[in-house]
Amino acid sequence: MSEPIVVEIPHKLGLAAARARVDGGIGKLAGMFPGGAAVDHRWEGDTMFFTVAALGQRVASKLTVAEASVRAEVDLPPFLALFADKIRAKLAKEAPKMLE
Repeated sequence: MSEPIVVEIPHKLGLAAARARVDGGIGKLAGMFPGGAAVDHRWEGDTMFFTVAALGQRVASKLTVAEASVRAEVDLPPFLALFADKIRAKLAKEAPKMLE
């Protein structure tokens, strides 16, 4: 398995507001993967674990919400690792908009 994509997204919302925005933006996150659609998500404390179905693959991901940042970790299966740079760039560009 390839190294996970990790992106730190700074914000000034505070923990509760950032968590609410992340929870409401799960559909937007799925759209950052080629052919992606959210399959499921669950919270454990301040970490949201979610799975995205993309191009027939399942992508396990998690977002850890903190007071001043959100840490996104995406574990790509080997087939989708070909798209790692594009997914990383899109996540870094689009995810902060979810927290505005």
